[in-house]
Amino acid sequence: MDDETEALDAYSRVVTQVAATVGPSVASLRVRTRRGEGAGSAIVFTEDGFLLTSAHVVEGAVTSGGGSGGGDAQFADGTETGVDVVGIDPLSDLAVLRARGSTPPPAVLGDAAGLVVGQLVVAVGNPLGLTGSVTAGVVSALGRSLPTRSGTAVRVVDEVIQTDAALNPGNSGGALVDARARVVGVNTAVAGIGLGLAVPINATTRAILAALMRDGRVRRAYLGVASAKAPLPPPLVERTGRRHGVRLAEVVPGSPAGQAGLHTGDLVLSADGVPVATPGDLARGMTEATIGRPVELTVWRRGALVDVIAVPTELTAA
Repeated sequence: MDDETEALDAYSRVVTQVAATVGPSVASLRVRTRRGEGAGSAIVFTEDGFLLTSAHVVEGAVTSGGGSGGGDAQFADGTETGVDVVGIDPLSDLAVLRARGSTPPPAVLGDAAGLVVGQLVVAVGNPLGLTGSVTAGVVSALGRSLPTRSGTAVRVVDEVIQTDAALNPGNSGGALVDARARVVGVNTAVAGIGLGLAVPINATTRAILAALMRDGRVRRAYLGVASAKAPLPPPLVERTGRRHGVRLAEVVPGSPAGQAGLHTGDLVLSADGVPVATPGDLARGMTEATIGRPVELTVWRRGALVDVIAVPTELTAA
């Protein structure tokens, strides 16, 4: 057996093993919405029948009687069950469902923080309604951003995984899996020919899932700024040993940031003493625990360091 054949056999063995391990836990999802019937995928991730999917797959879901949260899940082994929507978080494009009947064993959630570009990944889902489909590829990029919206609230999902594993309509809500058969992402979008995006499974995602299971929603703090990563001026680089901060491109009038005296052009260096180098760093600090609590922001303004105290309110979709 030549080296090329051995390499292909090893590749095939990994993909085959991943498909056999995770495939039974991934459902083909059909959801009744006010716009008609929607389709996607969902992943069993607990022993007691909780499923994970994309928020946009189940947004607007209704029961046959017009109530909230109805759909059906079908698994590769023929198991079928109705599902109810437990919670939806459009700003992370994640949702949690609960099966009314029995489900196959859960998939194991991994951690996308350990991924590297070029690593083998396998997408398991139900593209175009074809149950139990498997495609394979690599992590083609990390740290992508995915804009999301809920009402007037806008957020950017950070650390999104880009893959060249083929994704098609119906893959949304399905599993992106590493070679150890651990779910490291939830497939969410097709970015172009040969490019797919997945919301990462990480500490932030796990906190969102816990909140959805417990409360049916995720509470976030609202500061009222739009920002972008920006280089620090040389005096600050020398003084702090850091190279980037967050430039405020917009401060919403009347928002907590506006009331605190933050201005467009301010360069935010830290929030509550935690360094801020990207808009994601600032957004991750806006958690439920921050609502109504004073937050000290250190900014660079016109050649001077200024401390500003802001009190975030709760982010609403209205």
